[in-house]
Amino acid sequence: MSAENQNKILGYFIEEAKEHLETLEKGLLDLPSVTQDQEWVNELFRAAHSVKGGAAMLDYGSSIQKTAHRLEDAFKRLQEYENITVNQKLESLFLSGFDTLKVLIEKLESPSGLSDEEAEKIMQAAEPQFVELQSYLKQLVGGEQSASTEASSQALASQIRHLLREMLEQFKQDATPESRQQLQAVCDRLTALVPYSPGWQTLVETARKAISNLNHSYRTLAPVVIKELKQGSDYIELGKPSEIYPSNSLQRLASANAPQILIPVEPKAAATILTHAFNQQQRSQIVQLLESAAG
Repeated sequence: MSAENQNKILGYFIEEAKEHLETLEKGLLDLPSVTQDQEWVNELFRAAHSVKGGAAMLDYGSSIQKTAHRLEDAFKRLQEYENITVNQKLESLFLSGFDTLKVLIEKLESPSGLSDEEAEKIMQAAEPQFVELQSYLKQLVGGEQSASTEASSQALASQIRHLLREMLEQFKQDATPESRQQLQAVCDRLTALVPYSPGWQTLVETARKAISNLNHSYRTLAPVVIKELKQGSDYIELGKPSEIYPSNSLQRLASANAPQILIPVEPKAAATILTHAFNQQQRSQIVQLLESAAG
């Protein structure tokens, strides 16, 4: 497909998405009344569904599609449980999700477009609100899981957190082939805990590949791996394993061939990290390159 045609399709999607945003905003600003009219709820559901479908075709699955899908799931709850009482907290959580979708589409429409890094940053910031929205809706409808199923999910999440604490202790050790093997063994145990979730399987396997990449230090790996596996366990506890997926950051760590080092902007802290990451000869080369660039 030519670049011109791609731009046209993108333009059509943005215009249609903006119309759906207007529908969503209008409905969410009057949510207590909307929930009394099932057709209105259906229209909000269809608006979110349409944005999700368009984003999927344009390969914005990890940001716009995912956000629209989560709103769609929330509206589905309103469809299924007509007796939900809308309060200020529920309105606020819905509007927070809507704002995330709106920001993503506005960024996509901007001259610079929506980069993967920017989309991921927006999604990470919105993650706690979406998890809370799902949890609060579940609370309002009395829970769709049986007590035994819910207890099972909580017990499973507790097992995962235990293994994550074990993994964190391993990350505090020196990065040796033996310690990496031990971390991979923890990944294997995490995989076995949730065999029914493709998303969890993919997430843990991606973490395993990142750990096996000898180019990455534990200082680089630990924050990303632990955080994402912890988020995955939260979804399992909520009974939402289908929401689990590896972020772009984790995928890059799993596939990159070159060393990845996070350098803070504060000079002293940056110097400390560089001192630990490079030997004397490498540090001398870096100094020379910096001096050349400055000159």
